[in-house]
Amino acid sequence: MENSFGQFISEKRKAANITLRRFAAIIGIAPAYLSDIEKGNRYPPDREKLDEMPKALNLPQQEIDLMYDLAAAGRENGISPDLPEYVMKTDKCRVALRLAREKGATDEDWQKVIDLLNHNGNTRLNPKS
Repeated sequence: MENSFGQFISEKRKAANITLRRFAAIIGIAPAYLSDIEKGNRYPPDREKLDEMPKALNLPQQEIDLMYDLAAAGRENGISPDLPEYVMKTDKCRVALRLAREKGATDEDWQKVIDLLNHNGNTRLNPKS
């Protein structure tokens, strides 16, 4: 990813015409902490605060996903913070991820999975769930 989490947040905050102090107040962190985040000197805040950011910035889903991915970059596990809960509560997801790892799934393989999931637009694959 060409951008850092801090740069992304700074750009989106400025585009929304929200001051650093105001944004810090909205998400419930100290302005100095937010400044350090934007400068790349601190890790992103916890999940609760991360969840407040896209609401305050009125981000579309694609940018929310990017924000979570940027927040994960540089972390020990590197997992976007919006994914672990879903992965852990969905048994077949864990099976699929382990199988993909075992088989050495590539981005091309995963694109096929994405295409399958998008096949019927917003229709669920299993309407009973």
